[in-house]
Amino acid sequence: MSVKIRLQRHGKKGKPFFHIVVADSRARRDGRFIEKLGTYNPITNPATIELNVDSAVQWLNNGAQPTDTARAILSYKGALYKKHLQGGVAKGAFDEAEAEKRFSAWVDAKESKVQGKVDGLATAKADAKKAALDAEVKVNEARVAAAAQADADAKAAEEAANAPAEEVATEGEAAAETEENTEA
Repeated sequence: MSVKIRLQRHGKKGKPFFHIVVADSRARRDGRFIEKLGTYNPITNPATIELNVDSAVQWLNNGAQPTDTARAILSYKGALYKKHLQGGVAKGAFDEAEAEKRFSAWVDAKESKVQGKVDGLATAKADAKKAALDAEVKVNEARVAAAAQADADAKAAEEAANAPAEEVATEGEAAAETEENTEA
């Protein structure tokens, strides 16, 4: 029996969610499995991966073959590195404590790198939101200035329209006064 470490698809259409499982290679993709090792959610940024590293290493040591995607996930979470370190312990290159120390240092570096990406994404999102708000404020200020200019133009046009009528009226009154003066 050939055993594979592979992904089982779950979730809605367009929103995939995967279980990382150990299964017989003859079983259907979403069918029977031997053990569930973890989950993988590619929708989040960065992708969310929960994996039982010790069980994965045990299955790798027993001969389970990961698929390409499962191999990438196992490498990302350090299962392949831990298997490599256990091989060094078996050959006598270093002891178990040294292997555990190297693995924990690798995990810490990896977590800080992932946290840096999360922080960078949060900062980029905040910057984009601030830029959008600044652009909106600028558009609103331009709209208010245009409305004020339109009001000023309307008042000026109204005054211009009223001013000749008043001048004509005053000219008419002046003419009437001069006629009265000439009659008297």
